Parts: sequence; C-alpha cells; structure tokens
Amino acid sequence: MSKKTIAIYDTTLRDGAQAEGVSFSAVAKVQVAKRLDEFGIAYIEGGFAASNPKDMEFFRLIKEVPLKHSKIASFGSTRRANITAEEDKGLAALIEADTPVCTIFGKSWLLHVTEVLQTTPEENLAMIADSVRFLKEHGKEVIYDAEHFYDGYKDNPEYAMSALKAAADAGADCLVLCETNGGALPEDVAEITAAVVNEFDTPVGVHTHNDGELGVANALAGVNAGAMHVQGTINGIGERVGNCNLSSVIPNLMLKMNETCLPKAENLKQLRALSLFVSEQANMRSNTRQAFVGDSAFAHKAGMHVDGVRKVSHSFEHINPESVGNKRRILISELSGASNVFLKAIEMGLDVDRKSPEVREVLAQLEQMEKEGYEYESADASFQMLIKKVLKEHKSFFELKSFSVTVDSQGANPGCRSNANVKLCVEDQFVEANGSGDGPVDALNHALRDALAKFYPTIADVVLLDYSVRILDPEEATAAKTRVLIESSDGEKTWGTVGVSENIIEASWEALIDSVEYKLFLEEEKTKK
Repeated sequence: MSKKTIAIYDTTLRDGAQAEGVSFSAVAKVQVAKRLDEFGIAYIEGGFAASNPKDMEFFRLIKEVPLKHSKIASFGSTRRANITAEEDKGLAALIEADTPVCTIFGKSWLLHVTEVLQTTPEENLAMIADSVRFLKEHGKEVIYDAEHFYDGYKDNPEYAMSALKAAADAGADCLVLCETNGGALPEDVAEITAAVVNEFDTPVGVHTHNDGELGVANALAGVNAGAMHVQGTINGIGERVGNCNLSSVIPNLMLKMNETCLPKAENLKQLRALSLFVSEQANMRSNTRQAFVGDSAFAHKAGMHVDGVRKVSHSFEHINPESVGNKRRILISELSGASNVFLKAIEMGLDVDRKSPEVREVLAQLEQMEKEGYEYESADASFQMLIKKVLKEHKSFFELKSFSVTVDSQGANPGCRSNANVKLCVEDQFVEANGSGDGPVDALNHALRDALAKFYPTIADVVLLDYSVRILDPEEATAAKTRVLIESSDGEKTWGTVGVSENIIEASWEALIDSVEYKLFLEEEKTKK
C-alpha cells in the first residue's frame, strides 16, 4: 500500500463537547488544544462561532498561544435561505472568530433540504456556493462538511454530488463526507467515498459517527477508498454514542495501514497520555476497555495467554503496547497460572523463580482468598502485600490495637458527621489519634494519617481517588459479605487495595491499611536504592 499523508481533524472541543455530561471551560479547551498541537494534530476545531460566548472566548485566547503543528478551525453553517452571505450572522461570526480555517456544514440530503430547511433544492445549492465563496473572499481555508452525505447519496446521488460540486466550484479546500446518523456499513462508505474521489480533484475527507459501533471502521474504509482527511474526537466522545474515535483511528492508520498522519512517528507514543488528559479535562473517567490506550488494552488474565506472552509477546498482542504509550498488565485471579504469578512478581520488581514452591504457594493462597471474596485485578498493591507475606518479606510498619467509629446525627439539621479513634503501636510507641470526616471511612483515614504522620511524614502525600463497594452475597441482606476496593495515589503512582468482610467498616479498614502500608513500602524501597 502506498504511503500518503492523512490530515487529522480533531473536533473534540466542538462535536466532542456535545456529548452527554461533557463540558469544557474556555481555559480547559485551550489546554486540550495545546496538547493536541504538541501531539501533531493537523486541524483543531475549537467550537461553533455563532453558538455561545465560551467558544468565542476560546478563539480569543488561542490566538495568544504559539502553535507548532495545528491550524485552528471555527465551525458554522451555510447562510440561511433567502438572504445574502453578507447579511448572515453566522458567517459574520466565523469572520469574527478570526481563525485561519472555517468549517461550514450544508445539506446534501433532499429530505433535509425540503423538510428541515424547508427551501428549494436550487436555493440550497446557492446557499452552499455563496457561503464558501464569501469565506474564501475573506482569505479563509474552507472545509465543507457535507452533512448526511451518505444517506443523501443513497436517496439521490445526483443531487448529493451537485451539493459537493457547488462547494468545490466556489473554492472549498476540502469536501468532507459526513456519515451523520452513524448507521452506514463500511462497504457503503467505501463505495460512495470512492465515487466522490473519482469525481473531484478537491481533497475528500470523512466524518463518521459511532451509532452502529462502526465509526472507526467507516473512517478507515473511507481512507482506503481515497479520503485524505479524517474527522473525529479523542476517545470517541460526541453526540449520542459518540464520534469516530481518533485514539483508535490514528494508530490503525500508522501501524496497520502504513499511512502518515502525524509530523513525527514517535509522537504516537504520547497517545495514551493524550487520551487520559482529555478525559481529565472533560471530567470523565477514562474507559479502561478502550482499544490501544485503555488500562485493559494489553491486560492478560488467562494462564495460557500469559504463558504465550511470556514466550513470544506478539502471540497475544497485536502491537507493542509501548508504541502507543501503554504497557502490558498481568492480571491475577482464580484463572491464573504460574506464569501469571511469576510475571506479576517480575512486574512488581520481586525476585522469584517461576518453578519455586513459593509461586505455587501464592497460587494456593490466591485461590483461597478469592473463595472468600477477594479480587486482585484492581488491587495490585494488596496482591503485592500477599506475595510478600508468602515470601516472608512482609514488614508491618505498625500494629493495630483497636479502632472505633461513631456517626453523629445533627438532629433536624441535614447530614451526619463521622468520628473515628485509632490506637496503634508504632516503633514500640503507643499512639492514639482521632479523626472526623463526611463518612466513616473518611474519618478512619484522617485518624490513621494523624497517628502515623509523626513517624512517616510522606503519608500526607496519599489521597484516596476512588472508593467502591460490592455486595458479594445479596441474598444475605444486611449480613451480606462486602468487598471494598480503594484506589489511592501519591501524585506519582496510583495503586489499588481490597478488603472483604461482613462488616463494611472492617472491609474498608483492611483496604485502607493495605493502601498505607503500600505507600510506606514504596518509600522504604526508595531508601534502599
């Protein structure tokens, strides 16, 4: 396959912001744009010029940012029916946004022309041509998004093509075929895209949605048919179920199709970091099962798979995880074999022999713990503590004497306050501390930190990121066994711990203790180096 350059057009800040539950501040949009530029995205669509003040604020702010690779695009529509381009407020807003690129959408499907716009087919073609010409006269690079193009082509190919011709003849720099409803199949996209590419000298692009779970497949089909421009969003966020996912399109183009779409091939190693950054700025939890960049993308659980990866990594991995900035993870569960435990121990920096009796002992202990309700896939730190106990390398940094928690109601006032007391023995000293919080676990966390702060000051760096509870045997009602998972971080490293008990407070305490001990273990390892 011949190598060509595919222009990546990112619309995370406009189409992605239309996703349910997503809202970017103007400042966050600038930060995302800077990361997209650093990554090497060709075009960044900043927002709808005539939509809201926040998007216009972004266009103002981004002009002060020196970009190395990306062009900023503002988004709008063709002029309204029966007025001139000069009279149209939307086109005026595009000029006001003062971006080098203007992207406008227009109608290609007669259904939309007659029923949605309620105008004539001839007037719609004039609207497209007038709008493109107006923007070109103002010195803009113009990208024309042919909305609902594939549906329009299936309905009336001659009219859909005439809409593209109106844009091309007026000077559009790129004709983007939009699969707006997200329901087309790859073979349809390939066939129709090829017909357009054969008809026009103007570069052709594709904009796909994921309603049929085919957004990425349709985009790649469009490229195979000759498209030179792909629009999408990081992590696939967008209206309804989302847009074409650039986090998958880009590595597929580069690693599978031998296409060029970034200024430097090594930039691809930033992909996972970019994905996580966008999730953070959008205030969304990252999708752990996302292809290429998700935590589970290269996570291996079945014993045979792990053994295969240990011997020949590409036997169960379609690419090198590091090529997209990800890493291999070995999961531990009742399905684990000796290879899982061995590789997990190596991953954790532990010195073990795969055929040693200790590995078998860990497997036996793991099987027993999982029968009791423990689950270690999301609790690497607890598993490491388990291995160290089996290897007789575990060190207790403190001894628990007792803990207690009370919950005080404020009478008629809304809300409750929890108070905790912990008694420990640390370095042969008796320590007692109290803490309060919004809930029992929060109060225990504060009391434990207070008790240990004098001896281990780095405990102050640890924050609890997530706390989740799973009822293991709901038929037991209030006597059911509970599994608690805690995710913690010290700003550099993130780890998970687990606790199980019929008492939710005891299960939480167990997970909390593992979290703290793991941090102290990390600090001890640093001093040994």
